[in-house]
Amino acid sequence: MNDVIRWNDQYYILATSSLTDGRTEVLKQGETFLVFDRYGDIHQVLSGPQGLYHEGTRFLSRFDLSMHGQRPMLLSATVKEDNALFTVDLTNPDLIVDGKKAVSRGTIHLCRTRFLWQGTYHERIRVHNYGVTKFPLPLRLTLDADFADLFEARGRQRERRGSRLKTVRSQSGLVFGYKGLDGVIRRTAVRCTPTPKQVLSDGFIIESSIPPHADLTWELTISCEIGRPRNRVFLTYGRAHKEAHRALQEAISHNAHVYTANEQFNHWLNRSLADLHMLISQTAEGLYPYAGVPWFSVPFGRDGIITALQMLWMNPSLARGVLGFLASTQATEVRAEQDAEVGKILHETRQGEMAALGEIPFGKYYGSVDATPLFIVLAGAYYGRTGDHTFLAKLWPHIELALQWIDHDGDPSGMGFTTYSRQSANGLVHQGWKDSHDAVFHADGTAAQGPIALCEVQAYVYQAKQAAAGLAQILGEIDQADRLRKEAAALRERFERVFWCEKLGSYALALDGKGRPCRVRSSNAGHCLYGGIAGQERGLRTARALLREEMFSGWGIRTIATSEARYNPMSYHNGSVWPHDNALIAAGMAAYGYREGAIKILTGLFDASLFLDLHRMPELFCGFSRRPGESPTRYPTACAPQAWAAGAGFQALQACLGLQIDGTRRLVQFVRPILPPFLERVELRNLSIGTARLDLVLDRHQNEVAVTVARRTGQVEVVLIV
Repeated sequence: MNDVIRWNDQYYILATSSLTDGRTEVLKQGETFLVFDRYGDIHQVLSGPQGLYHEGTRFLSRFDLSMHGQRPMLLSATVKEDNALFTVDLTNPDLIVDGKKAVSRGTIHLCRTRFLWQGTYHERIRVHNYGVTKFPLPLRLTLDADFADLFEARGRQRERRGSRLKTVRSQSGLVFGYKGLDGVIRRTAVRCTPTPKQVLSDGFIIESSIPPHADLTWELTISCEIGRPRNRVFLTYGRAHKEAHRALQEAISHNAHVYTANEQFNHWLNRSLADLHMLISQTAEGLYPYAGVPWFSVPFGRDGIITALQMLWMNPSLARGVLGFLASTQATEVRAEQDAEVGKILHETRQGEMAALGEIPFGKYYGSVDATPLFIVLAGAYYGRTGDHTFLAKLWPHIELALQWIDHDGDPSGMGFTTYSRQSANGLVHQGWKDSHDAVFHADGTAAQGPIALCEVQAYVYQAKQAAAGLAQILGEIDQADRLRKEAAALRERFERVFWCEKLGSYALALDGKGRPCRVRSSNAGHCLYGGIAGQERGLRTARALLREEMFSGWGIRTIATSEARYNPMSYHNGSVWPHDNALIAAGMAAYGYREGAIKILTGLFDASLFLDLHRMPELFCGFSRRPGESPTRYPTACAPQAWAAGAGFQALQACLGLQIDGTRRLVQFVRPILPPFLERVELRNLSIGTARLDLVLDRHQNEVAVTVARRTGQVEVVLIV
């Protein structure tokens, strides 16, 4: 999903430091996110993503707290399980004044809590004196705002920038300002209550005498403002927190929830669900899961679709929001500089100064070959889950437009497969989900030349045509439904004939522009199971090949096998392990009746979660073989949280359970469910099917799973197929 191109390209994510350094923490709400260290500070000692960002711009680049000129000592730092609040406990070091120890370390307790709400960062600083004497407490808060575009924070150098405006100070706050080359003025408005002793051009000096066993409290609000000055209404910390909490509880109430007898498994899924809620933003068309923090906190087409598919059984409203947003941004004209063609579904859209000026092509960018068929796949899955006929009728013109793109611009050479070849000089070279510069190659390691037909894309197109045929049938378009089914069958026959590699026991990674197969063992072949294009016998052979030692690291399936020429366990796409990739493969294996494979994948991901900070599944981790008693090796620039990584556990669990929900017939089915030994019981609560609600209990008994209906409101049937 990454808009990284070549190692020396202007969009490459520079890695002078690792995101795994310094234990950074993140908060996100709406269009705003915050990256900071475990002390609660923002600083740029090393180049990196720390800062307060809003709509693609960094509104705060420094925020340091010091006491008597020294940094406090860290006691502990934690993000609340629902990701809504960060708390850090600090204490004073030995404080030296005039060459003498004035206060012994561990006398003062500082507690910093913070959250985001509606474009504003709220922080409360509480100080308690555990000493026996009264003494002065000078605190210094140092702030700055560089108004860097997100791509500048990622390492992009710009020839010209806008101009900083004069900092405006008042009795209780200050305002940083910047006028961009796009003519837009951006401001960071900071207020401190109660009034600090002194307001400086770069922060505040807070000084007060604190009696023994007494508390002092300060609150800061930092507001991100774009455009004309507005009448600033600063909500108090308490009121803003109450509003944010109420909104989060309302959002959570629409989900199904998973509870198990394994508390560690619960911690993983609870964190994953909290990560998803943090990444979801409200658009004019509904909810949309932004791809990941820090680099991809924007709508991505492919990521949003896959996340919605992962979570469809738990919360179909997310799929509705994704479909609505992508329909509203579907390309309606050819724009080569954006890789846009009529009917194509969005790859990504960004805000910020550089996007507005066209310095990057990602204001609205369409350089993905798979988002368009996956859009149709999601539309079919959403209708099957909900029976929402009204929304289907609204989507149908967009589905037809997407089908036209697949049949025409998606296959410009007439080779019978959907291909990509970038049109924009600044666009992505590779336009599947593995979109780094070296991700598609032949067995000898040489790069494949386009136009390129990826194996998984053909599977998505097959799945899309099957789904569209079903939708056309529902809408009374019988001839179109028949034609689409015939096209899908013909595609499957061509695919099996051209892509199958007997020597690999799997499908080729891709075909190059001359129609030559890239005979590379890759995880892409596993997506052919998810799309259903593989024949049964070959599908099972592919599934088993993916779980051999050269592909399965112990934590998950690698993107390519250890035997391949370009294998590197520390690469982005050539040997690493991606949770979303594994979850899709698990779903595919289960569809072919190979639930043991799905269990192995779920187990590997769960085991990895036990070693990860906050049990948070990252975008990817390195593909080194699992070593007993050791954690998976982290990838240095992996985003965490990442939406489709957070959704991976739910999709893998669904695959093991064989859970299928048919909203049109009000039917819930468990098809040959299986559970791993570490999950003796799984409870699914608040599962919605139309207006009906279900609570279900699944118990593992040796080699079978029993299903019990604990609560049922409304008309819905539950069926167990063994």
